[in-house]
Amino acid sequence: MEHLQAYRAAGGGKHRANKPIEARARNRRLLIAAAVLFVAGVVNSESKAQSGPFAPLAGTWNGSGTVTLDDGSTERIRCRAKYAPIGPTMEMSLTCASDAYKFNLGANVKSEGGAIAGSWSEASRNISGSLQGRGAGGNYELIASTAGFNANISLKTSGNKQNVSMRADSQFRGANISLSK
Repeated sequence: MEHLQAYRAAGGGKHRANKPIEARARNRRLLIAAAVLFVAGVVNSESKAQSGPFAPLAGTWNGSGTVTLDDGSTERIRCRAKYAPIGPTMEMSLTCASDAYKFNLGANVKSEGGAIAGSWSEASRNISGSLQGRGAGGNYELIASTAGFNANISLKTSGNKQNVSMRADSQFRGANISLSK
């Protein structure tokens, strides 16, 4: 008993074993609070992305397809698309490559009442232009144009599957791409 009294006196009348328990409980509460804030941030950003006309596209998609060149030859390509919608606007990128061919298409678009307008660029060829069309709910019909180049783009999404078809009037004749999340 004397030993316990001396132990408590050395600790200012408090039992030291409680400090690590209190510290662990405080750390656990901080960890839980941080986790709740993280989840709330993710849910909030997802709900913003999923509240507009481009919501079904949100995220990264991967797949493959074929590209047709002006001589009629086709090549297999591997592709990755990234869509970042925020309300009625969206940034997107589509990168496709084969052994001999590559393109990097980027676009910024806005939807107003089903009408879509924006700009596009293709980085590897240093060209850019306008993008116009219609669509919603993951299905879009667009025209990309610039001086001496026009391309029809059809994008159809169903669940976690997406088909992209491009037809152009240049050395790049077209592409058919199947993507999934």
